[in-house]
Amino acid sequence: MDKLICRSCNGEFSLSEAIWRCECGGLLDVDFRASFPIDKINRRPSGFWRYREAIPILDDKNIISFNEEFTPMVPLDFNGKEVLIKLDYLFPTGSFKDRGASILISKVKELRIKRVVEDSSGNAGSAIAAYCAKAGIECDIFVPDYTPPGKIAQIESYGARLHRIPGTREDAAHSALRAAKDYYYASHHWNPFFLQGTKTFAFEVAEQLDWISPDSVIVPVGSGSLLLGVYKGFNELLNAGIIDRIPKLIGIQAANCAPVAISFKENSNDVYEIDKKETIAEGISIAAPVRGKQVLESVKNCGGKFITVSEEEIKESLRWICRKGFFIEPTSAATIAGINKYLKESSPDEVIVSIFTGHGLKTTEKILKILNE
Repeated sequence: MDKLICRSCNGEFSLSEAIWRCECGGLLDVDFRASFPIDKINRRPSGFWRYREAIPILDDKNIISFNEEFTPMVPLDFNGKEVLIKLDYLFPTGSFKDRGASILISKVKELRIKRVVEDSSGNAGSAIAAYCAKAGIECDIFVPDYTPPGKIAQIESYGARLHRIPGTREDAAHSALRAAKDYYYASHHWNPFFLQGTKTFAFEVAEQLDWISPDSVIVPVGSGSLLLGVYKGFNELLNAGIIDRIPKLIGIQAANCAPVAISFKENSNDVYEIDKKETIAEGISIAAPVRGKQVLESVKNCGGKFITVSEEEIKESLRWICRKGFFIEPTSAATIAGINKYLKESSPDEVIVSIFTGHGLKTTEKILKILNE
């Protein structure tokens, strides 16, 4: 039986219950048996909803989608070594967060919820606001006051109620949690249905490689919603007998805010509390990731690792990738910096996949400042 399971007390709940957290306060995971009928999948349009039997939405009438296509996966040369890059910054709202928002808001519609709240550094808020607009669902988005103007304009343009919170990213999260006492929390941190969307990255990668798993997947890590989704997706493909192994997951964090990377290096089973410094990669500036322990477990289980990158390395990577014709935000450039470090130890024939998570048009002021330094 498909259900929600609490990671703390093992409590079980129906997928039809409008809850985002266990009564004990614990995190919830979706226990759902995904299947991959290849013949049916091949007859469907390109896009992550073609994996219909792997997505826990009961009725197609509740699907909220912009008919998203597969994002391209293009080879990029790094001084003689090739890495395959998924261009998720080409999604409708300009970031990979559309994967999670489409499935989560579809579930919100299925649950007949009329209003949701979310907190974000920008991209998740934009995605939730856009899909809520299409679904006719009210939403309140809480962002830190320093959120880039482009992301603020995007959120407000979709008709969301924007709440600019003075202070840190964590202050915005606390404000959203208070609001979640009255309204459903469509959180890309807490809500397990968001991960049911980000896992489709793994499905697309496997299919684009003719249903073969890559050796390694390199992704940025803030809250960990992308890495956890990728791990979940490849696990489901493995359990269904579609692939024969899970790739190593390599998580990239900014050195100025690297709680999971520090904890991994110390071989801790829990994520340390840190006093973060500001980073230009604001999309991964999460000092206390809610699912941090789960992220650690996932990386350890697949033989992966974490890499940290400095502010100057991020800036240099942004300048370099822009000269290659890709206009990405600094958070995505942190991934480029991490790839360069990983390639120094990778095998010559290793199949490596990574991702550009967010479009540069969201942070033009910051990028102009970097380019002019």
